[in-house]
Amino acid sequence: MSTRAIYTGSFDPVTLGHLHIIRRASRLVDELVVGIGINADKQPLFTPEERVELVERVSHDIPNVRVETFSGLAVDFVRHCRASVMVRGIRPLTDIAGEFSMLMANRQLDRGIETVFLMADEEYAHVSSSLLKQIAAMSEDDERLAKFVPPAVIGPIREKIRSRNLG
Repeated sequence: MSTRAIYTGSFDPVTLGHLHIIRRASRLVDELVVGIGINADKQPLFTPEERVELVERVSHDIPNVRVETFSGLAVDFVRHCRASVMVRGIRPLTDIAGEFSMLMANRQLDRGIETVFLMADEEYAHVSSSLLKQIAAMSEDDERLAKFVPPAVIGPIREKIRSRNLG
């Protein structure tokens, strides 16, 4: 019996922390689906298609990973993918309360889905998409940005920040 797990998030953009969780989770299951959530109420930096392309680009060397978009509830996406495991990456202290609340709500919605938490390694515990967007907007130093995102993401972030500043 093969195991399929789903790792959901906005991935706007994908960070080194996300990629680290993708790599670790992919070793635990036969197939890992990275589900990029589309939230109409948010103003993302990247379009859903761009986020898919970036996640595919940085995870191309992991053969059992595929990337899809979804809207609506994550538990519905997990069921749509015929999976029963949801992977969540958590950073110490900052994510635990929110993730616990989400776990309890998801259990109420679908008791057949198990949630597996992967704690962020120390070097990624502080990395967030909002933090790296601030750094990208305030610093032209790509070496600084490379501490938060894979190299393949730096150019696209720079382009988006420049186009927003010009527009």
